[in-house]
Amino acid sequence: MAIQRALRGITCPIVTPFDDGAVDEPALESLLEHVQTGADAVFPCGTTGEFASLAPDERRRVLEATVDRADVSVVAGAGATSVEETVGSVADAAAAGADAAVIVPPYFHTANTPAGNRRFFEAVADRASLPLLLYNIPQCTGRRIDPETVAAVADHDRIVGLKDSSGDLEYFLSVQRRTPEDFLCLQGYDALLVPALRMGADGGVNALSNALPECFAEAVERAHDDRGVELQREAITPVFEACTEFGFAPAAKAALVHRGVLPTDDVRPPLVAIDDSSALETAVDRALEVAGTERD
Repeated sequence: MAIQRALRGITCPIVTPFDDGAVDEPALESLLEHVQTGADAVFPCGTTGEFASLAPDERRRVLEATVDRADVSVVAGAGATSVEETVGSVADAAAAGADAAVIVPPYFHTANTPAGNRRFFEAVADRASLPLLLYNIPQCTGRRIDPETVAAVADHDRIVGLKDSSGDLEYFLSVQRRTPEDFLCLQGYDALLVPALRMGADGGVNALSNALPECFAEAVERAHDDRGVELQREAITPVFEACTEFGFAPAAKAALVHRGVLPTDDVRPPLVAIDDSSALETAVDRALEVAGTERD
C-alpha cells in the first residue's frame, strides 16, 4: 500500500495558521513549502493543528487547502467521540483527496474499556473509505489504547498502523511485538524518535518537525549511527524540553515565527500564545546550528 511506504519517514502534524482568528490559507501554503523540505507526509487537523478548536467547515477547508498545495502524502485528522462523526470526518478527508486518516479513542467517556475501544475502531473501520491510523495519546483521551486492542484490530483491512504519543517506549515496543510486520508503528513523542527508530519504529509523526523539518529528516536517515544520536541529544530533545511547558501548538507556532515561516503565533482558546519564547528560540537556534542549517 502506497501510504504505508510514504509514512516510513517523517510525517509533520502541521499547525493551523490563524490571522485575526481566521484560518490563514496563504500562511498555510508557506508552512507547507517549509515543512516539505524534510517531511515525507503531512498531517493536518491533528492535535498540533488544534483540530478541537476548528469548526467542521474549517476542518474541511484546511484539508482541501493542504491537499491542493502539498507535494507529499496527506494524512488527515478525523478524531471525534462518536462512530457517526468519525466516519463522516473520514469521508470528508477522502472527498478532499487525503491518502489516509487518523482516528482516536472516544474521549470524554471516562469509562472506556479495551472492549469498547475495539468495538469503536472496528465500527469505524468497517465503514471507512480510507486507510486508518490509530492515535494513542492518553494524556488527551483519558487512557491508552491497550496493546491487546491494537493487536486485535491490526488485521483489519482498513487499519494500517498506530501513532503513539504516550512517551512510553515500553508500550511502543509492546505494540510492535503484537502486530504484523507490515503494521506501521510510528513514534509521536519527539524525545523518543531516534531511540524508537533504533528499536524498529517505522517512522515518526513529530510536532517539532514543523519548525525543524531538516533536522528530523536527517535524524531518521542517520538514526542508526552516531549522527542520529547527536541530532536527538543536541537538537531535538532540548527543543522538546523547551516546549513542554507551553504545549506543542503554541510552541511550534512561536518557533515558526522565529524562523520567519509564519507571520503570527496566534492560537485559539483555550490555548494561549507564549509570552516569553526566548528559551525556546535559543534552543531552536542551537538545533539549527547542530543540524548545519541557517535560520530563515
